[in-house]
Amino acid sequence: MTRQPVLLISHGSPMRALEGGAWGEALRNQGVSLSPNGILMVSAHWEAEGPARITAAPEPGLLYDFYGFPEALYGVRYPVQGSPKWAQRVEAHLAGAGIASVLDVHRPLDHGAWAPLLHLFPRADQAVLQLSLPLDRTPARLYAMGQALAPLREQGLLIIGSGGIVHNLRRLRWREPDAAEPDPWAAHFDAWAAERLRAGDTDALLRWREESPDPHAAHPSTEHWDPLFVALGAAGAGTPRWIYEGWEMGNLNMRSAIWD
Repeated sequence: MTRQPVLLISHGSPMRALEGGAWGEALRNQGVSLSPNGILMVSAHWEAEGPARITAAPEPGLLYDFYGFPEALYGVRYPVQGSPKWAQRVEAHLAGAGIASVLDVHRPLDHGAWAPLLHLFPRADQAVLQLSLPLDRTPARLYAMGQALAPLREQGLLIIGSGGIVHNLRRLRWREPDAAEPDPWAAHFDAWAAERLRAGDTDALLRWREESPDPHAAHPSTEHWDPLFVALGAAGAGTPRWIYEGWEMGNLNMRSAIWD
């Protein structure tokens, strides 16, 4: 089995499931080169109290965890299969690193997982499971989770963090969905993050609250930033390359990356 890469995807608005645009095309182009036998998603949209949770249903289904969007979005279907066996492997590797987790046979995949996968793997022909973000997480703990899961890449598991490099809903230009010119605070944070990622400066990224420009503006809450740390831990050493760079609604960053 070919060692699988690690991806970090800024998933943007739920509307990207229907209107992928250049971002969706970039994901489709990347997807044709990938051949995993399992996919683990870490999405901004699943935070859970207590131990980390792992979806373990054979058919997890989809969660339409958004409101006020066109009816067509609620009709999207993605008949993906789950994998109890992969879920057990993930649980075992986390346990080996002293990280508690539990299997969850009831949780569907949220849109942070299925919306990017619609474009990466439009045939829904890969087993998919999802790992929650613990409520008591820290960057260091999430990084350790990624490190614990890294050996599964050798077994064919594709690990994907799905969130956003810049995510502040209150400062989006909702009436300008195609606005691609960010405000200075957003551009500065993205440039800092991109530079640190390309330099492999994990220490600075882990200390992002102290090191980065305008951290509270870029992320008033951390759920969209935090999947990055799991991806970093799973990727280990190496320089990412960008799958996509761009913005929507002015300040919603869509930068996405892969570590081969």
